[in-house]
Amino acid sequence: MLAGILGIVLGGFGIHKFILGYQKEGIIMLVISVATCGFGYTVIGIIGLIEGIMYLTKSDEEFVETYITNKKAWF
Repeated sequence: MLAGILGIVLGGFGIHKFILGYQKEGIIMLVISVATCGFGYTVIGIIGLIEGIMYLTKSDEEFVETYITNKKAWF
């Protein structure tokens, strides 16, 4: 639940990726947001929003299977 909420609220910084243990993906999102002086934040924020909604709409079993067991990092 925390990863979903952070994906919606702070998705542009990739905080939800760090919560799930995806450091490489979180760094990619953070660098894009910072390196583009905030312009990339909009695009990355939309990705974070979509991922946050996806996280919150999955059942607990689906979430664990998809993101913890199978390590699906993107969408």
